[in-house]
Formats: sequence, structure tokens, C-alpha cells
Amino acid sequence: MRALRIAAAVELLSPAVLLVNLVTVHAKPVTSLAGPVHGTAYLAVIAATALFPGVSAGTRWRSAIPGVGGLLVLRRIPRPDHLEGP
Repeated sequence: MRALRIAAAVELLSPAVLLVNLVTVHAKPVTSLAGPVHGTAYLAVIAATALFPGVSAGTRWRSAIPGVGGLLVLRRIPRPDHLEGP
């Protein structure tokens, strides 16, 4: 769950970094770093969702939405601290 949260945050923030870089200085090193970071976070969200037990097919499809898929998945997966237990 923690890996999914981190990947979702990076997936959301990396396009913002790319856009800010595009409208300001357009530094090639920033683009060269943030682009692959975003792609890796996107794939990590999809993989983590696929490996999460008991996830519905709809939630798996939502993970494939670039940029916000991770956040959509986190909204549909119950948090462990909200589960009832002894």
C-alpha cells in the first residue's frame, strides 16, 4: 500500500514538473529526468494495483489513466487502518 501511495504521488507531481519546466526555462536535463520518472511511476501504479489482493476489474482499469490513475485507485481501495479487527 505504501509503494502504491508513493507511486501515485510521483505520478501526479511529475507531469506538473514537466509543465512548469515547459512554460519557464525548458531545461533539457529536467525533461530528461522527469519524463522517465513519470513513466516509471505510471507503470508502478499499474503493477501495484494488479498485485493488490481483491481489487476489482474496474479499479485495475482506473490505474491505467495517466496522471491521476493512482489517486483513483487509492480512493477505491480500503485503507488498512479503516478495517475492523479484534
